[in-house]
Amino acid sequence: MRDNPQFYRLPHFWAMLFGDNRGMTKLLIFAGSTRQHSFNRRLAHAAAELARAAGADVTHLELSTLDIPMYNADLEAQGTPPDVIRLKDTMDAHPAWIIVSPEYNGSYTGLLKNTIDWASSPVKGHAVWGGRDPFAGKVVGLLSASNGALGGLRSLSHLNPLLQNLQCWIAPKQFALGRASEAFADDGSLKSDAHRHSAQAVVDQVLWAAARLGSK
Repeated sequence: MRDNPQFYRLPHFWAMLFGDNRGMTKLLIFAGSTRQHSFNRRLAHAAAELARAAGADVTHLELSTLDIPMYNADLEAQGTPPDVIRLKDTMDAHPAWIIVSPEYNGSYTGLLKNTIDWASSPVKGHAVWGGRDPFAGKVVGLLSASNGALGGLRSLSHLNPLLQNLQCWIAPKQFALGRASEAFADDGSLKSDAHRHSAQAVVDQVLWAAARLGSK
């Protein structure tokens, strides 16, 4: 088995070297879509189940549960919406994140950008959020899904530099799920062993890195 190069890419190899404390990390998962039958929301659900099975403490956030308007500095000057504070607090409480990004016109969605814009904006006069943001130092894994062959991969190429600019650590392993309409079982899990292993590899790398980087 160890003569096979694939052995050294598997999570158990890294656990053997450094120990496996994936279950000690709080993981936040959310998708940049609120569409009812979104492939990316389904992939977020599947990733959450994989992470829970690995022992992680998972929060699966649906952005549809937050009442957040389009970002506008004039609106912000009147007071940051309460759900933005809730979002910041939730992000801050989790050292590891998985973001599942749909691809619109070769990039990420307006919903996801708006969420990031609000969450990264300081809250004037706030005891916690007046001079900091919840992004710096977070370990972030990226997934995407679409019905096309590339699986939304181009959205991740745009999301990477945006999150790096916010001082996130981006997991090198990423997974773009193509032909997504055929990928899910009735219970929401991924049908293919290869797809499950690819999603699991991202989850495992995020949890492994967050435990060792001491992410806040």
